[in-house]
Amino acid sequence: MLGDKDAVANIAVKNLEVARKFYEGTLGLMQVGAEGEEVIVFRSGNSTINVYRSQYAGTNKATAVTWSIGDDVEGVVGALKAKGVTFEHYDMPGMKREGDIHVAGDMKVAWFKDPDGNILNVINR
Repeated sequence: MLGDKDAVANIAVKNLEVARKFYEGTLGLMQVGAEGEEVIVFRSGNSTINVYRSQYAGTNKATAVTWSIGDDVEGVVGALKAKGVTFEHYDMPGMKREGDIHVAGDMKVAWFKDPDGNILNVINR
């Protein structure tokens, strides 16, 4: 029923202007819509991300969005770090860390947070 339909990520934030600067300026997403002072819609590849104002912003303790970026994890992590992004470091079974990148076999992943503490990541798959 839904297997051939696109999905949209929803991310709660406290301040839309701060979020806009991060998602547009830091991550390089393009705004493609808005709903007043409540929602900004960004395009990321062929998908969209709704960033919306909520009192519950940053309360999710799990990864909210993953970008599958192919083989250039090191390059993307370096570019984000140059824009001031700080990466999270986790102790996870079966993973070793190479700088800010967690590695398990051929998988490479790096986690970071937006200004509200929402957990985001990039992965080479």
